[in-house]
Amino acid sequence: MTASAAGSDRRERLKAKREAALHRPVLARHLSDGFNGRWTRRQWVQASLFATLGMLVAAIVPGFGPPAQHPQPLHAPRHSMALALPPLPLSRLKGTQGDSWQVVHVRRGQTLGGVFEELGIPAATLHRLLEHPGVKQSLTRLKPGTELAFDLPADGQLRTFRYDRDESHRVELGLAGDKIVEKVIERPIETRTVVISGKVGRSLFHSARKLGLSPSNINTLTDEIFKYDIDFNEDVAASDRFSVVVEQAWREGELIRTGPVLAATFTTGGKLHTGFRFERNGKAEYFSGDGRPLKKSFIRMPIPYARLTSKFGSRRHPVLGNVRMHKGVDYAAATGTPIMAAGDARVEFVGWKGGYGRTVILDHGRGYTTLYGHMSNFGKIRRGQRIGQGTVIGYVGSSGLATGPHLHYEFRINGVHRNPLQVTMPPPEPLRGAALAQFRAQTAVALARIQEVEKIIFADAGQPADPGKAKPVRPKA
Repeated sequence: MTASAAGSDRRERLKAKREAALHRPVLARHLSDGFNGRWTRRQWVQASLFATLGMLVAAIVPGFGPPAQHPQPLHAPRHSMALALPPLPLSRLKGTQGDSWQVVHVRRGQTLGGVFEELGIPAATLHRLLEHPGVKQSLTRLKPGTELAFDLPADGQLRTFRYDRDESHRVELGLAGDKIVEKVIERPIETRTVVISGKVGRSLFHSARKLGLSPSNINTLTDEIFKYDIDFNEDVAASDRFSVVVEQAWREGELIRTGPVLAATFTTGGKLHTGFRFERNGKAEYFSGDGRPLKKSFIRMPIPYARLTSKFGSRRHPVLGNVRMHKGVDYAAATGTPIMAAGDARVEFVGWKGGYGRTVILDHGRGYTTLYGHMSNFGKIRRGQRIGQGTVIGYVGSSGLATGPHLHYEFRINGVHRNPLQVTMPPPEPLRGAALAQFRAQTAVALARIQEVEKIIFADAGQPADPGKAKPVRPKA
């Protein structure tokens, strides 16, 4: 082959390679420009760039890479094994006294039978216990909160039943075969005389309850001791203070009962009010420091919060139409509103009395009587019965000559009608003689304790104390 022929053949092969390169994507356009059999530096840079981009895409996008190798899930067979647990100790298996007590507090409406049923104790066992002397009488009426205890060992058979017969005696009934063995445990009660002091704060009730006074104690302060001297809706300020002496019953470190208020002081508007409990003729009353009863002989209004509709004096009768003397006052109120006795009295009359309709007349002694007319019904009173001030004697109505429900109230002194709104009420009988001497000796101790406690709690009188921080102080007996 000649040199010219060889060169021609070489040119043909190069041309074929060039044509093949021109048909490749992306690179075709770049390689078409004057390729002479050797790549230029620019072409090498472009090829390297595209190769690098391809490897990056393959690394980033999972679909371009080789499939990941995931471990195959293991499906190992499962087997159950019965493991031997450690045996119950002999004391637990046979049951040891005191290791299995279940204490139950009776809920409202719950019966003794219901308690036994919830614990899975047979009714026959309950009947056996109720047949034991004294059990049925103690557990016939269960109050909410009553504590009952059951000694139930692992075998579920009731071994001992426990209940409180009273505050100081606990009864345990042990079931041993066909026998019931009774054990009475005495629980001593400690009585402490305590002084509780504090400030009214935002609410007298809230502050007093926080310090430990019972709702009954608080009602005694507001409705009995200081009712006639302090208006608790208008006269009391947050800085006013009170002190109360009460007896508390403690058992095994737990307060179980608070007794009545023995003495109390209330300072409002810079004025000190005192009240002391003392029994006169077998009846407990509250007296001032000088022995005068705090309770007034009569209350002005036999109906609380009633509206005065007719005064004492001459008027035209609303039913008869003639002008006649109105010998009392009328208070309008809804039918059924309770009517209270204006003072301590003996019931002189209960029944129908002409135009007065259903009427009650009370004899308060020393020539004082009161009449209550137009009642819809009577209270639980009878003629000759002695009742205390505030006792409900009847209910507002419109019986007799009345145009609507109201109370007609009359006040008489030695049979003469007086205006109940203007008459000077007789003062209650003060203590005298031996009773006064005993009262002074009793109140001196209580007042000294109150003063001692107040000196401690209210030492810095310039700064109001937080009633929540005032703590009960228990003076030594």
